[in-house]
Amino acid sequence: MSQRAYNDLWADAQLELSRILAEEQPAEQPQPQKDRVVFFQRVAMLYVRYIQILRKLQKAHELIIHPQKRRAIRKVIDSVMGRVVELKNEMVEKEFLEYHYMDDILHDMKLTPDKLEIPLPQYFPNDHSKEVQERKAMLMKIFKMVEATESLEPSTEKEMTQEEAIRVIQVAERARQGRMRSKLYEESREASLRSTNAGIESTELAAICIQKVMDPKYLAPRPAEVALLAAEACTRLKQQEHEAAYQKAVVAVTIQLREMEGNNMSNTLKSQVREWFFKCRNVTGSFPDYPDEEDGGSAFIFAEKSPQQVLEEIAAKEDEASSNKSRGKEEQKEKRKPDKKMIDEQEEAGLKMHPSAFLSDLEGADKTFNDFWRSRDETENLSQKHDVELIKEERRKVVEDEIRVQVDEQMRQELAELKLSVDKDKGGKTKANTKKKKGSKSGKKKKKEKDLTADRTLESLCQELVEQGLLKQANDVRLQDYLGDFNYLGTTLRQNDIEPMPSLSDVRQVISLYAILPLGSQVVHEKAPLIKSILLVGPEGAGKKMLVHAVCQETGATLFDLSPLNTAGKYPGKSGLAMMVHVVFKVARLLQPSVIWIGDAEKMFYKKVPKEEKELDPKRLKKDLPKSLKLIKGEDRVLIIGTTEDPMSADIKSMCKMYNKILLIPRPDYGSRYIMWKELINQKGGETTKALDLSSLAKISDGYTPGHMVKAIQSVVTERRIRQQGSRPLTAAEFVTPLARIDPVFQEQEEALKNWYAKTPLGRKRVKAATGKEEEQPPVKGKGAKKKT
Repeated sequence: MSQRAYNDLWADAQLELSRILAEEQPAEQPQPQKDRVVFFQRVAMLYVRYIQILRKLQKAHELIIHPQKRRAIRKVIDSVMGRVVELKNEMVEKEFLEYHYMDDILHDMKLTPDKLEIPLPQYFPNDHSKEVQERKAMLMKIFKMVEATESLEPSTEKEMTQEEAIRVIQVAERARQGRMRSKLYEESREASLRSTNAGIESTELAAICIQKVMDPKYLAPRPAEVALLAAEACTRLKQQEHEAAYQKAVVAVTIQLREMEGNNMSNTLKSQVREWFFKCRNVTGSFPDYPDEEDGGSAFIFAEKSPQQVLEEIAAKEDEASSNKSRGKEEQKEKRKPDKKMIDEQEEAGLKMHPSAFLSDLEGADKTFNDFWRSRDETENLSQKHDVELIKEERRKVVEDEIRVQVDEQMRQELAELKLSVDKDKGGKTKANTKKKKGSKSGKKKKKEKDLTADRTLESLCQELVEQGLLKQANDVRLQDYLGDFNYLGTTLRQNDIEPMPSLSDVRQVISLYAILPLGSQVVHEKAPLIKSILLVGPEGAGKKMLVHAVCQETGATLFDLSPLNTAGKYPGKSGLAMMVHVVFKVARLLQPSVIWIGDAEKMFYKKVPKEEKELDPKRLKKDLPKSLKLIKGEDRVLIIGTTEDPMSADIKSMCKMYNKILLIPRPDYGSRYIMWKELINQKGGETTKALDLSSLAKISDGYTPGHMVKAIQSVVTERRIRQQGSRPLTAAEFVTPLARIDPVFQEQEEALKNWYAKTPLGRKRVKAATGKEEEQPPVKGKGAKKKT
């Protein structure tokens, strides 16, 4: 396909985006929806449509080589991803479930289930600033250095005695003699076969031998696949070349604008500010106060307002800030005690969607595309290189802002001198401005977190964490490796009052929305509903740890391990514990995006610590970790992921306070098991022929997790068995014996996890909604609740 076709793909996505924006923001606001089912269907329809737009935009971004177009598309992608996360949050709040079933919507829209998968941008793993990339490279060097030092450490094994050495030599000699006998036997057997099968053609024998030995993993790719890979590599190379040329042009244009237009900009701004000084004096009789840097400085003055309006706004802001202090406590008390009448009125009014933080950005991007890119003539730009005039327009604003800051400093000084000279002419004494501005924050300041390692470099901190085993390399797995099929009967089961279990495909979608998209995009993490921590709950072998490593690989995140068993005996004492938490979170912010993994998360919140684990002190992080979690802000792309298979042994109240999202990971259903058997056997080198009844194998493996299936495949599909496939294909019966040695996930264990999840905050809401009971307001806890009137 040509670049013109990719531009058309972008245009199609923008056209669909324009339509959906018109529906989301009509001229007249729609009436609130009282029917919860109808409201959910509308939100789910928007959710599916935005995913299709996101898919097209990402395809266009991967293939278009024009650097400025790719930047424009990137902005739209970030906003669309954020809107998808917002709609997911709407569905969770209205349905009280983390997993949703949209098979009926896919049927109405004539879409296949794979279209519901969240497309993950390929630029996430490498989309970091130069500073972060240098830090990541430094971290890789530390990993290699620590591995090399560990391999060079002297072994602590005891020296071998003479008798033991003789015994080892004898064993080795007997094995050598056995190999020699086997070799002689094979040679004699081959000689006899040649004499008996002399009539068979040598080419046919060679083909049979090759078929027996050939491993599918080493088969050469097809010519079409080679051509596709070559085209993709060529596209990436052109993108890199055009991006490098664009960056050089940006630097050159910025320098040129400063030299050619900098003085004119400065003089124009100064004359405008002076004119504003005297206009204000003519209107009010005195010189105005210069706006603060926080308000925008001189940019606040020239926001298409008259001098009187500017002064009124400044005075109103000061009055509002001072009055907010006195009203703050009263408003907080009112918020803590919600009025029942207000709640009833809201319920009667109907359901509305929350205000979006991304719709305004989407509208701006849509307007930019329609005004500039849609009608742009590029017949002379066949190579799709950058546009210098467009760079000038963008950088001119940056240069203006830089000069505006300098001009503001000079004009503040000039205004102070003008006020001083006027006071002297009037004969008045100049009074020191000892009064504090109204609305200014006085006295109390927010306590900043103490930096316990201010005198240490990042490299030394990273090396210490790697040596202690708290900073690790993520395994090379992707989210697409977490196999699982779509739930085709979710809506049908619900219509028959049967709550379906989520499929592994649903798990992939939720992990993408809650973990990968916010960690991969700074815009999504700052504007979308903030998720600081996720708890993955599921039986052994469900793939919880694999999902943690997949999140790190998809986003290029740094992995920290604060599992209770991993931190046992490290950084002893209270001061050591505080130092460990401080160092981990400090390095996590500097190397963001970062994932802090807590394996066996239930141990941190044990109801009663088992005797055999008391020495490990698994609850030592119970107080310090939630405190550090509260300090994570929108600009910190740090996510805590806990995994547990026995949440019943933990205090559910403390655990739910720690984790924003709790995801129940089920055992795989029939469709997922069928896909897993097929894909995992092929990955191991096996062949799925007609002799291998995958349907029966998927049926009898009900109750087994993906980890159990991997163990069974590893024990059956060995190198020796792979070589025998030509004469003896794999059968389902071979996998029965290894499975029989493994205990499956029994129905009682699955029911226990379901019952536990029903006690979580979201689970309780779902139970009350299902039974038709109104949710009672919890008692208020805090300062206002201590005193009863």
